[in-house]
Parts: sequence; structure tokens; C-alpha cells
Amino acid sequence: MNIAVYCSSSNHIPESYKDSAYALGQWIADSGNALIFGGATGGLMTSVSEGASASGGKITGIIPQAVIKMNRQSALCTELITVETMSDRKATMKELADVFVVLPGSYGTLDEMFDVIAAAIVGEHKKQLIVVNENGFYDDLIRQIERMIYEKFIPVVNYKPLIVNSISECIQFLKNFCLIKI
Repeated sequence: MNIAVYCSSSNHIPESYKDSAYALGQWIADSGNALIFGGATGGLMTSVSEGASASGGKITGIIPQAVIKMNRQSALCTELITVETMSDRKATMKELADVFVVLPGSYGTLDEMFDVIAAAIVGEHKKQLIVVNENGFYDDLIRQIERMIYEKFIPVVNYKPLIVNSISECIQFLKNFCLIKI
């Protein structure tokens, strides 16, 4: 199964997030699944790919030209797909993934997450998205989404991401999800 992971590329974040991303990458490889990620270095991107690499996993990076020009291309990919733009990266990751995991991140991570959600809402896919709300990272965002639902800005909830509070909860869900899909 192809598991897409969206996450931070910042190196200035707490180590605990990096440890969790590493554990997820390691589990993905150990369980015989494949990691799909943004193909760049830094932060949780490095950690998740290092975890998968340490266990000899298949790692597919999807990297746009702008990130290559910044010399941020990961050397850990077993397959690297070069695309023109960030939008192309999102489209390719959505196409290749069987399930999506959102770790803590910034604008790019939120953009990728909302792109997956919006595409599901209009019926472009029915793939599961898991948001890892580690240390309450996404609490305020979750409250905002609840408000949008309550005030009918989101009139019909026909697609709902799964929100978990830890990497261990995420992995437990993925174990069950992978068994169901096989």
C-alpha cells in the first residue's frame, strides 16, 4: 500500500516530532508498505524518509523543480519523480497514494491536507486521510473546522478525516486499514 505523508520540512522544530516521523517511516517500511512523500530534505521529511530507509523500505519522492533548485532533494528516495510545480506534486501524490497521513507542518502541509479534503468532498476520491494531532498541534484548526460545520460553511459532511493524537494511534489505524484493503 502507498502511504503518502505530508509534513514539515523545517529543521527548527522539537525533536519529539522528528522521532514520531521516524517511527512512522520505519513502520511503513517494516510493514511492507511504501512511503510517498515530497522528496525534499529537512525536518519531518528527512525523519520519515530516514525511518523508511533504515528498514529498507520503498520511498517515492515527488519533488518540484523549485525545490530541486533550492538543493533540497532527498538522497534517500528509491524512486524520485520530478514535477514542474507544487500543484503537480499534490496531484501526483494524490494519484499514487492509497491513504494519506498528515503530521505537524506549516503552510505546505495545510495546503496538501485541504487539497485532499476538497477533492474528496467533490467526489474525486474516497481515500482516507489521517491527521496526527500530536501534542495538540492541530487543536485550533480542529476548532475552526467544527465552527465551519456548526455555522453551515461546510453544509454537508460527506468526507471526514480521521484525527488521532499520536503516531501509535496512527499506526494502529494503518495496521487495520491495510488488513482491510488486502
